[in-house]
Amino acid sequence: MPKNFVPQDQYFKKAKELGYRARSVFKLAEIQNKFKILKPGMDILDLGAAPGSWLQYASKIVGPKAELVGVDLMPIKKLARNIVTLEADIFADDIIARTILLHPRKFNLILSDLAPKTSGIKTTDHARSIELNQRAAELSKDLLAPNGTLVLKIFQGGDFQYFLKKLKTTFESVKTFKPQASRGRSFEIYAICR
Repeated sequence: MPKNFVPQDQYFKKAKELGYRARSVFKLAEIQNKFKILKPGMDILDLGAAPGSWLQYASKIVGPKAELVGVDLMPIKKLARNIVTLEADIFADDIIARTILLHPRKFNLILSDLAPKTSGIKTTDHARSIELNQRAAELSKDLLAPNGTLVLKIFQGGDFQYFLKKLKTTFESVKTFKPQASRGRSFEIYAICR
C-alpha cells in the first residue's frame, strides 16, 4: 500500500452515492442544519468552490431562480443552469469587478471553504489560512448584501482569537462551529458571521 494512502471514509463514500463531487458537502449540510444559512431564492457566492459540492448542495435549497457564483483557481465542471463559475484568484485586483460582471447584485450569502495548500507546518498553514480569510472578509464588504451572512473556514492557531475579534467589529454575530464531517486530525473550524 502506498505511504500516502488514505482509506476512503464514510463521508467520501456517501458523497459519491448521493452524486456530490466531494465529502465537504456534509460540512455545509451540518452548518445548514445548525444555523439555517440557506433559504429559497438566495443568491450565493462560493469562494474556493472547486470541485463544486457546496454549489450542488446550496442550489438544491435555494432553488432554480436563485443565482450562484463559484470562484476557484481550479476550473469547475458545469453544474446547474443557475450556477456560473469563475476561474480566478481571490487576490487578483479585478476579482470584485469580474464577480460583479457575472452577478451585478450583492449576494445574500458568501461561503468560503478556502484553504491553503498545506505544508504540514501548522503555524505556516494557519498564517496562510488567516490571510485567505482576511481577503474573503474584505471581499464581503463589496459583495455581501446588508444583513447577509459570511461563512469562513479557518485553520486554528495563534492568530485565531485575534481574527475572530476583528470579525466581530464588522459583523453583529460571529459563531464558530466544527462539523463532525471535518476529519478528526483537522484543525479547521467554521465562523458563521451575520
